[in-house]
Amino acid sequence: MSQGVMSRRLTPERAGEWIRRWDLQQERYACDREARFTVIADVVETAVAGASRPLVADLGCGPGSLAARLAGRLPRAEVVGVDTDPLLLALGRAHHGAHVRFADVTIGAPGWLEGLDLGRPLDAVVSATALHYLPEPALLSVYEQVRASLRPGGVLVNGDHLFQEDPSVAALAEVVGRRHAERHGADAAEDWRGWWEAASAAPELAGPLAERARRGPGAGGDNGLTLQRHVRLLHMAGFEAAGPVWQYGPSCVLVAVRGG
Repeated sequence: MSQGVMSRRLTPERAGEWIRRWDLQQERYACDREARFTVIADVVETAVAGASRPLVADLGCGPGSLAARLAGRLPRAEVVGVDTDPLLLALGRAHHGAHVRFADVTIGAPGWLEGLDLGRPLDAVVSATALHYLPEPALLSVYEQVRASLRPGGVLVNGDHLFQEDPSVAALAEVVGRRHAERHGADAAEDWRGWWEAASAAPELAGPLAERARRGPGAGGDNGLTLQRHVRLLHMAGFEAAGPVWQYGPSCVLVAVRGG
């Protein structure tokens, strides 16, 4: 391989191509992902109506796919993307950095909200396919802290795989999600593993990948909490209202509102 290729830097255009591939492979796993993003943006836009410069945080933002869509929908907003993966953050900063401020912060760690350097109450907090890795006690604590960081009337909007408590209904929801993926996502040329394998061979990503390896494996797994359990936890955290506003199979958008 030539020295010129080895020294290739991560340009905004190259980062955009990696993010495009990321979004395509994510379609395999998030049922109707774009529709879910649109619903989240609809809720946030409604909740921040009238605010001169809304403040929005995206927890577990990855390369900024949702955060960038929110910044496009709300051009006056300050959007903060929160993640700890050095590679995904590098992609987001390179491609979306003009519109999204990225923070390298571990959600739920001591002082994590202070690490976002907000300076004022949040109008909205969003997350997509990220909070499921937090164990229940940690998730409850995050919900409590998020509520305290929101202004009265502010919203938490979580898009994720949230299962039903009734096993029969949950099984049927899984079938619906799987059939949708077969119709719409299975044609993607790359899956999650393939994306990471390709990224590991890209010279422009060598630096962020080395930092990722230095930090060790990040959070993973699934806390297995049902939609109904999430709603109960949100009420326990002090949110006055909580419930789903959209669902397709197991893919759900759950909204919680801080009262006045």
